[in-house]
Amino acid sequence: MADNELLFLPLGGAGEIGMNLNLYGFGNPNNPEWIMLDLGISFGDNSQPGVDVVMPDPEFIEAHKDKLLGIVLTHAHEDHLGAVQYLWDRFECPIYATPFTVSVLKRKLAEDSKFENIPIIEIPLNGTFSLGPFELELITLTHSIPEPNAVVLRTPLGTVLHTGDWKLDPDPVVGADYDMQALRDLGDEGVLAMVCDSTNVFTEGTSGSEGDILDNLVNLIQDHKGRVVVTCFASNVARIDTISRAAKMCDREIVLAGRSFGRMIESAKENGYLQDVPKFLDEEYASQIPKDKLLIICTGSQGEARAALSRIASEDHQRISISKGDMVIFSSRQIPGNEVGISNLQNKLVRLGVEIITDKQAFVHVSGHPARDEMLEMYQAVKPTISVPVHGELRHLTEHAALAKTCQVEQAVIVENGGMVRLAPGPAKIITHVPSGRLAVEGGRVVRLDSELIRGRTRALWNGTATVTIVIDKLGNLLGDAQISTTGLLEPDDYDYEDEVLDRAEAAVENLNKKDRRKDDVVSEAVRISVRRYFRAMFKKNPVTTVHLVRIST
Repeated sequence: MADNELLFLPLGGAGEIGMNLNLYGFGNPNNPEWIMLDLGISFGDNSQPGVDVVMPDPEFIEAHKDKLLGIVLTHAHEDHLGAVQYLWDRFECPIYATPFTVSVLKRKLAEDSKFENIPIIEIPLNGTFSLGPFELELITLTHSIPEPNAVVLRTPLGTVLHTGDWKLDPDPVVGADYDMQALRDLGDEGVLAMVCDSTNVFTEGTSGSEGDILDNLVNLIQDHKGRVVVTCFASNVARIDTISRAAKMCDREIVLAGRSFGRMIESAKENGYLQDVPKFLDEEYASQIPKDKLLIICTGSQGEARAALSRIASEDHQRISISKGDMVIFSSRQIPGNEVGISNLQNKLVRLGVEIITDKQAFVHVSGHPARDEMLEMYQAVKPTISVPVHGELRHLTEHAALAKTCQVEQAVIVENGGMVRLAPGPAKIITHVPSGRLAVEGGRVVRLDSELIRGRTRALWNGTATVTIVIDKLGNLLGDAQISTTGLLEPDDYDYEDEVLDRAEAAVENLNKKDRRKDDVVSEAVRISVRRYFRAMFKKNPVTTVHLVRIST
């Protein structure tokens, strides 16, 4: 036992918000056993053309999959379980989750036959179970989705509380209240380390209660004469409940717009949630309901191009339209990185004469993550010896560590993805670093985000492309004029530039000695370099340049 170590290793979600992948190890330093907490995704941005989904690279644990005891999912948000469908076959280990999360996961996996026999073990709320040297207990917290769980990991070297995503909501609307007594009991028992959410560490006070939003929505909706559209995250089941009750109080029918609502609502009802809400109508009924009797709940609060609200705002939705006098309520937060997309969406809505309400104009959203007062209450209850901030950028982690110190926490360890922390024995410290890259889903396949495929496309996006065709004989003499095709570099009538670059390409061949002209690779590279140098000198661009070399041997 004296030789064993207790380890924490984040591969996603530490130094960033999203893409959560956390590993806990216990045993001999040379061959510990591991469990994984969460396996999530993030989404591509404008710097990653063609990439919709980004995930942590599990290279380290994939190499040790024979020691991976299982994957424990804390809740059903995409940044905590979204990568299961892409990466599970690299591990093929059991998955553990509470009922609602199991329902959501099974619906996500149902479309692919390879997941027919995936071992998914349902754990009851506040349940306990064992994985190798780990004794696990779930503690119910509150968040913006049903059944968010903190995970207690008891080991021979100490107990760790992994909070997952959480807040302390006194009126969560959907699901159980947070179990503060269980947290206090755990603190009295003794907690070696708490690995804790840092998202809102810069926000003073509390995050606010879901139950407080209802009256504000009613006040906005009840006197409005046009259509009302409320956009929110499909996973925010409590918000769907709140919006639905507001619609009922204002005598409005509810139409759902957005396919992702279906999976969440079915999973919620399957587990006893959303039992008392009015009937949800399909999109086709929107045109049949008077404007002042219609409320549409739709996806697309982050400006996603293919989401329902973007299609409505672009006037290309097949069944739903909005116009002057209607109102759109953004009942969600603006995720960092989505500002441009959201701004473009809202400008389209304004052009249609639509009134826009965000959380800046009215109290229509509360965060699912703890503000500072809630974090202080958590530390006072749990009383950990070590704080390990996660789920935040470096600035969040650093501020969180400082907050923990004010709570008399003996040690705070700031670690980013790939840093392996030894929690015990001895003082906690980062003992090594392991690979922690990124993977992307591209064209139905999983590739490294830094692969030539993605890097080449990005270079082409920013610098354009040029393809040069050269025809030479077996001695390397030019046969006819060179030809060029470009994308994103020249206008169709830029004949002078085109002639100049082709002159450079032909000169590159003619300047080679006779021996080199016989070598296809040497000729191609000379032409490629010459063309790139021209565009760099003229336009300060480094296009992706290819050479189509045709050698005629007759």
